[in-house]
Amino acid sequence: MSKRKLDSKAFAKQKQSRRKWITFVRMCRYGINNFSRNAWLTVAATAVMTITLLIIFIAVASRSVLVETVNQLRDNVDMSIYLKTDTPDDQAKLIENELLKLSTVRKVSYVSAAAARDIIAQENKGDVNYLAALNVATNMNPGILHVNVTNIDDTTQLSDFVNNNKLLKQYLDTSRKPSFAGERKAAIVSIGHAINFAQEVGIIASLVFITISSLIIFNTIRMAIFNRKEEIQMMKLIGADQSFIRGPFVVEAIVYGFIAAIIATAIGYSLLFASSGTLASYQIAVKPTLDFAVFYSGFIVLGMILIGAVIGIISSLLATRRYLKI
Repeated sequence: MSKRKLDSKAFAKQKQSRRKWITFVRMCRYGINNFSRNAWLTVAATAVMTITLLIIFIAVASRSVLVETVNQLRDNVDMSIYLKTDTPDDQAKLIENELLKLSTVRKVSYVSAAAARDIIAQENKGDVNYLAALNVATNMNPGILHVNVTNIDDTTQLSDFVNNNKLLKQYLDTSRKPSFAGERKAAIVSIGHAINFAQEVGIIASLVFITISSLIIFNTIRMAIFNRKEEIQMMKLIGADQSFIRGPFVVEAIVYGFIAAIIATAIGYSLLFASSGTLASYQIAVKPTLDFAVFYSGFIVLGMILIGAVIGIISSLLATRRYLKI
């Protein structure tokens, strides 16, 4: 007897699971059919969703490119500390070692006064008169400590070292103030501000178009509900579940997001690759972003589809909650 009961329960569960699966398939089929019922509304909703997702793609890619560019510029910017012409190399080495102990310093290189003179001579080797004057003149070039820091915007520790280190004070060239990146720092700061501004604009634009696309999908679903009002009333009368009535509209919105995500991703990749050559010619670090986009292309496509689906689901749920009254 107990075995028969267990068999009947297992059969009932299997039957219930099969019924749920059939219901789900029907919902998906009805939702896809709804997608093609009104061509103009479908095109409008898909187009706006595509623009929304494309703006999100461009905003994220642009920020990545700008951040990589700034990081490269920061790596190439060094801060100069000038030492007296007669500074012994061994003392300069001791100062270099002291600098390397600072937590904000990444790298230090020293160019002696004699080496600086040789560099100047090499750069002007075609000018015979200049070389002759350089040979006669007394070497007045300073020794230069080139310092690379982890964060060009934070020079507090380096400034304290210049002002307080006793060994450095003995050999510091007081006629030349340390160059904490100078104009180059101003350029980096400007680019940093540009990144923040571009990021804010991208976020605002994305939010605006997400709102617009949500409203269009909302209105599309609402019009579909009105057009199918009698059909929906009939489904209610025969006892259709709330989820079954609402499901096709949700599926319809997901289809909007899916198609828009594929189109937006394709356009975004095309724009990124088409502009890469021009951007690289202006010393903009686009290659790391390109490599990332290629390597993780599958995840990016899935992410775009997920974003599109979420926008569509939220819009359709709001519309069905308000206008189906179920």
